[in-house]
Amino acid sequence: MLDTGRWDPALSKLLLTLEESRPNLPSGCEEELGFLSDLLQSRELHALVKVHNSIEQKDERFCPILSNSVQVAEEVLDLVASQANDENPEASDLYDILQNPHIQGLLYSHDIIAQKDYLPKLPDIPPDLEDPEDPEETIKIVQLVKSSEPLGATIRKDEESGKIVIARVMHGGAADRSGLIFPGDEVIEVNGYTTEGKTPDDVLQILKASEGTITFKLVPGDTGKHKRESKVRVRCLFNYTSKDDPHIPCEDAGLDFKKGDILHIVSQDDIYWWQARREGDRSMRAGLIPSRSLQEKRILLVRTNNPESHVLDCTPCKFSSSMGLASTISQSIPLITGVDSTMCSKNSIKKIPYTLTEHDDYDRDEIPTYEEVAKLYPRPTQFRPIVLIGPPGVGRNELKRRLIELDPDKYKTTIPFTSRSQRPAETNGKDYYFVTREKMEEEIQGGKFIEFGEYKGNLYGTASESVRSIINSSFVCVLNPHSQALKMLRTSEFKPYIIFIKPPEFEVLKQSRHNAFAKSTFDESNSRAFNDEEFNEIIKSAERIEYIYGHLFDEILINDDLPKSFERLVKIVKKVETEPLWVPSSWVQ
Repeated sequence: MLDTGRWDPALSKLLLTLEESRPNLPSGCEEELGFLSDLLQSRELHALVKVHNSIEQKDERFCPILSNSVQVAEEVLDLVASQANDENPEASDLYDILQNPHIQGLLYSHDIIAQKDYLPKLPDIPPDLEDPEDPEETIKIVQLVKSSEPLGATIRKDEESGKIVIARVMHGGAADRSGLIFPGDEVIEVNGYTTEGKTPDDVLQILKASEGTITFKLVPGDTGKHKRESKVRVRCLFNYTSKDDPHIPCEDAGLDFKKGDILHIVSQDDIYWWQARREGDRSMRAGLIPSRSLQEKRILLVRTNNPESHVLDCTPCKFSSSMGLASTISQSIPLITGVDSTMCSKNSIKKIPYTLTEHDDYDRDEIPTYEEVAKLYPRPTQFRPIVLIGPPGVGRNELKRRLIELDPDKYKTTIPFTSRSQRPAETNGKDYYFVTREKMEEEIQGGKFIEFGEYKGNLYGTASESVRSIINSSFVCVLNPHSQALKMLRTSEFKPYIIFIKPPEFEVLKQSRHNAFAKSTFDESNSRAFNDEEFNEIIKSAERIEYIYGHLFDEILINDDLPKSFERLVKIVKKVETEPLWVPSSWVQ
């Protein structure tokens, strides 16, 4: 036998006990004893135990100061991004260090250890290995102190067995923090009251009447495992108010948001309801929001019933059961430990009037719900293009002209291509690139133009290479293309910042253009003022552009007063150049 004096005391004691037990054990188990003896003496096991003990030891020199170093590093990056330049080399060095993938990997590993996420997770016992002669169930007794904070869980009645089970545990809530309550757990007793034959409403009444400590007796479910939070962040592309949603399991558990908000999706386990927190919100408890599939179905249903509807940011609709579609969600009632005013007391069964399938016959790009995003940090030598989108006559050309004039050595725009003949006063490569119609048609077919069109028998267009050349030359490319060009521009290569130039309401639009002596862009001679019909056309065109492309906009700038609008534009452009901003996650991978 090996010298046990150098091994871990606990393993040495186990080995000694095993040897002392040999004479009392039945014959025929020598092979198993030999396996255990070799395992307890193996260098690999003792090395693992030594590492484990080093991590678990209470030496204050080893205790982590925090367990969210990755988040702290992201916050520091946000702070130093605007200061990282040649005049501040220390900030630049720190900026580069924190973006290094090896440093980020080290911080990520640190957080895993600090959060003790390395602890072993034993698999369930396979059904064929369970002892059929031992029918006893494992019972968990969980005690929680009732306070003003909701428990953060919902219950439902299983339709087949009639049992009361935990339907959902909200990330960050009291139930989740206990580490003892999981979805699928069967509730058999609450404060000494059996749940047999009771409804979820009955259980809720027991909870309402309870004071102080609440004791649950639970049978662990098959899915009773703690799941790590998702790291997904999304930009919301519609507005949502939980109190207006007749199908949410619990209104008090809902998370309201507005179009453009950034949410941290912590769980996507439920097909209908995701759990999310508002990004940057210090509150730990997550809230419920409709899943992507659920919201897509809602929008499709609105469009089907009302093809002319402009409700792309639709709030939940009041669907009736007469629609003849499948109902699949059963009752789900929250377990709340707060005062009665925070209780959910909805008694009607909430049904979703359609089923969600794996393969749906529609283009998800055309149904804006959520867009997965990540932070893009500015680079000193490569600027994002500024794209001004809006209807004709709203003032995009003038804003673009003023921005380039502000700093011609920094802000550049593309030179268009045309198939028309060069005029005497024009310079090729300065006013236009003059090419043959055949050449231009060939390159259009090859997808080399982000936009193109025909005017008076001649082709005009903007080439992708023109945008690429400006970006690679360390200039800020300023564009005001047709809105249809967004699909060609909004790519991981160009990474544009899209600003929608929106007209104000009719009276303000009319008065502001009158005060500025603006000339109509609908008149080729540009010799007269706008008329009311043209003002209405500008507003109607803007509504259509926002309806179709609004989910692609990074910013909306209402051009109600040209000088003030230009000041706001300059501030936006400076922000794009100096601050980390949320972009589609594929752009930073």
